[in-house]
Amino acid sequence: MNAIKKYVAECIGTMVLVTIGCGTAMLVGCDAAKGCGYLLTALAFGLTIVGMAYCVGNISGCHINPAVSLGVLLNGGMTVSEFIGYVISQCIGALLGSGLLAAIFGLGGVADQTGGFGSNGLGGVNGSFFAGLLVEIVLTFIFVLTILGVTSKKAGHGSFGGVVIGFTLVLVHILGIGLTGTSVNPARSLGPAIVAACTGNTAPIACVWVFIAGPLIGAAFAALLYKWMESDDKKKA
Repeated sequence: MNAIKKYVAECIGTMVLVTIGCGTAMLVGCDAAKGCGYLLTALAFGLTIVGMAYCVGNISGCHINPAVSLGVLLNGGMTVSEFIGYVISQCIGALLGSGLLAAIFGLGGVADQTGGFGSNGLGGVNGSFFAGLLVEIVLTFIFVLTILGVTSKKAGHGSFGGVVIGFTLVLVHILGIGLTGTSVNPARSLGPAIVAACTGNTAPIACVWVFIAGPLIGAAFAALLYKWMESDDKKKA
């Protein structure tokens, strides 16, 4: 598959993820006490992954997440040059999605219930950088480990892989939204934070490093562990 086509697919997929996921959060809010908006946001992110998996998965693998791409890289599934191209495409897609939300909500005069284009924050962990980092490491570890297992040639999940991955994203959102807003995706966090900063809200960009470092660390742990477990299994076979 032509590399440019893969990059375009990743850009589109990430744009859709941010538009639908963050857009839903902006529209309904993510107040755990109310419940409805909390669950709708979790489902919006997860179901978008399901849709995009069957839309662009056959073209690029539907990573639409630098942390997932890092996991695939460390597991031997792509080259460094491909990884760089994927990450750049994903970040561009996230910026496009965030810009689209700014236009839709701005022109439509719709209130942003999140106050920052669906960007992530540390309010749920009382502003603790360490707690936020730990949350993102753990949730991304679970998410990426699941992806590597589902997409393994030995898994045999076939066409159901996208559903499993999508609902795993719903799962980690159910816990994480009330803590950090759930990133597990550096591009998804960076795009809204930059657009929020451009409109005068610099709070998200000040802590965005947590939502870049945490997912990447979690993904690296997941990839290294899964690679060890799978190689150990092959030696015994």
